[in-house]
Amino acid sequence: MSRTRLIALLLALTTLLVYLPATRSSFVNYDDDDYITNNPVVQKGLTTAGLHWAFTTWHASNWHPLTWLSHMADCELFGLNAGAHHAVNVLFHAANAALLFVLLLRLTGALWPCAFIAALFAWHPLHVESVAWVSERKDVLSTCFALLAMLSYTRFVPQPDTGGQKSEAAPTRLLNSGFRLPASRFYWLALLFFALGLMAKPMLVTLPFVLLLLDYWPLARVTNAKGQGAGVLTLVREKIPFFLLTVISCGVTFLAQRSEAVATLEKVPLGLRLENLPVAYAGYLAKIFWPAPLAAFYPLPGKIPALAVVISVVVLVLISVAVWLGHRRSPYLIVGWLWFLGMLVPVIGLLQVGEQALADRYTYFSATGIFIAVAFGGCALAKQFRLPKIILPAVAAVILAACLALTENQLRYWQNSEALFRHALAVTSDNDTTRLNLGSALQMKGDFDGALAQYREAIRLNPKSYQAYSDIGKILFELGRPGEALEYCARAVQANPGRATLRNNLGIVLAELGRLDEALNEFAGAEQLDRAYAAPHFQTGKVLLKQGRDAEALPQFQAALQIEPNNFGMLIFVARVLASDENPAGRNGAEAVALADRVNQFTSQPQPVALDTLAMACAETGKFDLAQQLQQQAVGLVAASGQKEDVAALQQRLELYKNNQPWRELFRATNAPGKP
Repeated sequence: MSRTRLIALLLALTTLLVYLPATRSSFVNYDDDDYITNNPVVQKGLTTAGLHWAFTTWHASNWHPLTWLSHMADCELFGLNAGAHHAVNVLFHAANAALLFVLLLRLTGALWPCAFIAALFAWHPLHVESVAWVSERKDVLSTCFALLAMLSYTRFVPQPDTGGQKSEAAPTRLLNSGFRLPASRFYWLALLFFALGLMAKPMLVTLPFVLLLLDYWPLARVTNAKGQGAGVLTLVREKIPFFLLTVISCGVTFLAQRSEAVATLEKVPLGLRLENLPVAYAGYLAKIFWPAPLAAFYPLPGKIPALAVVISVVVLVLISVAVWLGHRRSPYLIVGWLWFLGMLVPVIGLLQVGEQALADRYTYFSATGIFIAVAFGGCALAKQFRLPKIILPAVAAVILAACLALTENQLRYWQNSEALFRHALAVTSDNDTTRLNLGSALQMKGDFDGALAQYREAIRLNPKSYQAYSDIGKILFELGRPGEALEYCARAVQANPGRATLRNNLGIVLAELGRLDEALNEFAGAEQLDRAYAAPHFQTGKVLLKQGRDAEALPQFQAALQIEPNNFGMLIFVARVLASDENPAGRNGAEAVALADRVNQFTSQPQPVALDTLAMACAETGKFDLAQQLQQQAVGLVAASGQKEDVAALQQRLELYKNNQPWRELFRATNAPGKP
C-alpha cells in the first residue's frame, strides 16, 4: 500500500473512532422531528411517492431532494434506529476527510501539510454539530459531492508541473455563445457532482468561486508575469455552466425559504444585519482558533455594541490587507482567506434565515480555507526562520491532540436533547430559542413543570414568542386545563396571526370548552391561511359531529384525507364514524371498510385499534363472521398488553358481532376534539 493510501486510510479510521460516541446518541428535538421522527414520508423509506415528494417539496423551508432521499434510505435500512442514522453521518465525515486529503495532495503535492489540513477538518470540534446532528446530513453529503466535483476538476485541469500540457480532450462549442467550453468528461463530471451537491445543500453555491481560487493557486492557470496561463475572463467563461447552476439554486432556495425561514426586515432590520456581518465573520474566525465555548444555537441579539462592530471590521480589514500584500509571495494566504469569506456569504446574514447570529455547522467546509492558510503559512515561517525540523510536527501534534480532546468533550452534549440545550444555555445568554427547545425536551419526557418554567422564561426574554405561548397552551390542555390553555393559545394567535397551526390549536381549545361556533371560525381561518393543511378540515368535521350535523361533517373529512391520505389517526377516526355513527347520515359501510383496510395494509404489525375499526366496518356491511375474527385478534393483542379496561370495551363489541349486530356510537355526545 502506498504512503498516500495508508495516510488516507488511517485518517478515516481514526475519525471513525473519534466519532464512535455519536453512534450512541439519540435523535434531538431540533429539526430531527421535521426531518425524520415526525416525518411519515421519510419513515416509509424509499418509495415512488417518496421520490416524487423529495423533488417537489419545500418542507422544512428547503429544496434538497438528495438529503431527503438519504434519510429515506436510512429509514429503509435501519428504521428509526438513531445510532445507525448517526453512523451514516460519521461514515460520510470520515470519507470527506480522506477525500480532502487526496484532493489537496493532488493539488499541491505537499504530503504532510495536506495530512494536517485533512486531520484538522476531521477532528476540529467546530464540526461536531455537522456530524453528530442527524439533520445536518446535508452538510456531510453536500461536502462529499463538492470534494468529488473538485477532484474531477483537477483531473480536467492540467497540473502545474505538467509543463503546460493540454487537457486530454479538445474543446467543443456550447450553443452559439461565441466561446468554447471543454469537452473533457472530467469537466462535465465535476459539473454533475456540483449539481448533486446543490441538491443536498444549496450553501454550496459558492463552489465555482472556489474553483477560480484554485485556478490562481495552486493550479497556476491565471496569466503570470511571463505571460503564461489564461486570462481571468477566460477562466470565468469556462465556469459559466457552474454559475448557471448557482443562479438556479439561489432562486429555488429563495422560493423555498421566503414563506417562513427568511426573516423580514421588520423582524431583523437591515442595520442589525450589517452590524452582525463583520461580528459573525470575526466570531467564526475566533472559534476556528479557539473553539470554546460552542453551542447548538447562538441567538442574534437585538443590539450589537458599536465597539464589537468596529473591532471586527478592523480585524477583517487588517487580515485582508495583509494577505493581499503577500499574495504574490504567499498565494495560499489569499486563497485560503477568500475561500473562508466566500463560502460563508450565503449564510452570513444579509438574507437572514432563522434567528441565529452564527452557527458552527456553517464552518464545515468554509473553515478549510483557514486550515490551508495556516498549514502552508506555518511551513513557510518554519522555513524562513530555519526552525528545527521537530518544531513543526510537534506544534501540529499538540494542535491535533487539543482538537481531539475538545471534540470528544463536545460529543457528550449531543447525546440527547436535554444535555444539548442545557449546555447551550450554560454558555450563551438571553437565549429564548434554546429555552423553547429545552422545554420541548422536558415536555417529551413528562416533566411538565420543568417545561412550563422554560417556556415562561422564553416569554420573559421574548414577549412576542408565539411558540412559547402555543407550547404552554398545549401543556395546559394536555393537563386537562382548557380554560387556562385558552389564554395562551389566543396570545399565540395574536403574536402571529398568519400561522395556520396556531389558529387550529385555538379552535381545538374552544371546541373543548363548548364554544363550537367560535371554534369553527378559527378552523375556517386556518384553512384560508394554508390550503395544504389537513387538520382544520378534520377538526371542523369533528365539531360538526358534536353539533349533530353529521352529513356536513363527511365532506370535511374527505378534504382532510385528500390532503393527508395516509394519516393514521384521521383514517381510524373517519372509518370509525362511517362504520358506527348512530346517525345514518354519517354512515357508509363500504367506504369505512376501504379506509380501515388501508390502515391495516400500511401498518407493519397488527394494531388493535386498526383491527377494531376494520371489525366495526365489516359488521356495518353485514360481514359478521369476519368482524368476529378481527375483533378476537384485537382482544388477544390488548389482553397480552394487560390493558383490562380496553379489553372490556373490545369484548363488548365482540358480543354484538356474535349476535349479528353492528356497533353504534353517538358522536354528538361522546366526541372529544383531540389535542392541539
